[in-house]
Amino acid sequence: MNLQKFAVFTLLPFGALSLYALWQVGYVGLFQYQLAEPAGWQVLCDLVVSLIIVLAYIGPELKRVEKSVLPWVALTLALGSFGPLLYLAFFRPTLTKQV
Repeated sequence: MNLQKFAVFTLLPFGALSLYALWQVGYVGLFQYQLAEPAGWQVLCDLVVSLIIVLAYIGPELKRVEKSVLPWVALTLALGSFGPLLYLAFFRPTLTKQV
């Protein structure tokens, strides 16, 4: 399975889980839960590090096709891994140009 298919198939169940969590605790509640205990701090830091690594790979690719990385950074800051998943699923420029 390539990255595009993975992203498309991940968006639906992950989106449903995320909507359920938002409905239960709200946007701020997601962060409050993670900040309540050291284990949550670790998980939140791990997420931040992972997303920085992902954005570090997306950035040069977007620069190569003369597109701005800023919308993807903003989307990732606001929605976490939904930013990179949406990018991989629908907007990754090299997916349509690979031989």
